[in-house]
Amino acid sequence: MKEKSCWQPRACALAGIDPRVYRRQPIRPEDRELRERLRDPSGERWRFGYRRLHILLRREGWALNWIEARQSNDPGDRLQGVALYRIHREEDLTVRKRGSRKRAPGTRAPMAIPQGPNRRWSLDFVSDSLSDGRRFRILCVFDDFSRECLATVVDTSLSGIRIARELDRIAEIRGHPCMVVSNNGTELTANAILKWHEDRRIEWHYIAPGKPMQNGFVESFNGRLRDECLNEHLFANLRPARGLITAWRDDYNHHRPHTILDGLTPWEYHQRSKEDQTLNRANL
Repeated sequence: MKEKSCWQPRACALAGIDPRVYRRQPIRPEDRELRERLRDPSGERWRFGYRRLHILLRREGWALNWIEARQSNDPGDRLQGVALYRIHREEDLTVRKRGSRKRAPGTRAPMAIPQGPNRRWSLDFVSDSLSDGRRFRILCVFDDFSRECLATVVDTSLSGIRIARELDRIAEIRGHPCMVVSNNGTELTANAILKWHEDRRIEWHYIAPGKPMQNGFVESFNGRLRDECLNEHLFANLRPARGLITAWRDDYNHHRPHTILDGLTPWEYHQRSKEDQTLNRANL
């Protein structure tokens, strides 16, 4: 394509801009320090968006919000205003959306949230495969109030007896829940499970067949587990699978900020709830 020269004022007139705008030199700071710091957590947690990265940086002392970010080493010494969302896009750190299935139309009523920890647990399974093609399953036990993952049991087979034993192990640490929610899988409707909740007088709620969103809290967690852990690793056998999944669960409970919990981790939210309950009892 042949290029032709053009008088600058005429070119600006054709483009619809003032020549002074075209000649104006940008004065926006480069913010190299923040850009480099923003790349570090993005490389480790590349499925995190700018809102969650903002919470992680704020924990390190950056006085940030979603749009404007400022760093000050000494009060009144150095303030540098930047747009965090803009830098996140310029550094090409935007989270790529994975394709999802079409959802059935219609209205959906939101699930009631328990009013305290250990009131309701949710159970569900996640399936994956080892590098040699063998399948394994993960039993996820979830506290619907604090959003804590209480257990991720990894094995090739999980019977009703094994599930009951794992629930008792968790109850030794946290106590038994008031209710357990699960689907109608054969392991969760086995005689061992029926006997377990009858002996301990725990209400067990089975969701309607084909309605996984009635167990939406643990289903959402399963999506995070697959997106941030299972899809990122190739497991040679069960031992490294258990180690990586347990490490991810610990990070999820103690380090991963949750926007729905006001930026707190599930463990921090649980502890704050216990403190609030203690204060309420003292006031009574």
